[in-house]
Amino acid sequence: MFPEYRDLITDLKGRDAHFTRLFHRHNELDHEIKNMEIGVTPAGGMAIEQLKKEKLQLKDQLYTILRKASAA
Repeated sequence: MFPEYRDLITDLKGRDAHFTRLFHRHNELDHEIKNMEIGVTPAGGMAIEQLKKEKLQLKDQLYTILRKASAA
């Protein structure tokens, strides 16, 4: 996710607790969605779609933080 910001992500994860929480939640959702899609975790299509929407919102928030931090 966001390879162009790899160094900045590492930096923010070390000093910004809010960014770190969002980043970890995004990764948790990614893992959970993959498990649902391959059948490891039972779930209906609606549950998967809801998690994908939450994941996308987190990604948007992370991107906003990264853009602001890179401009500073």
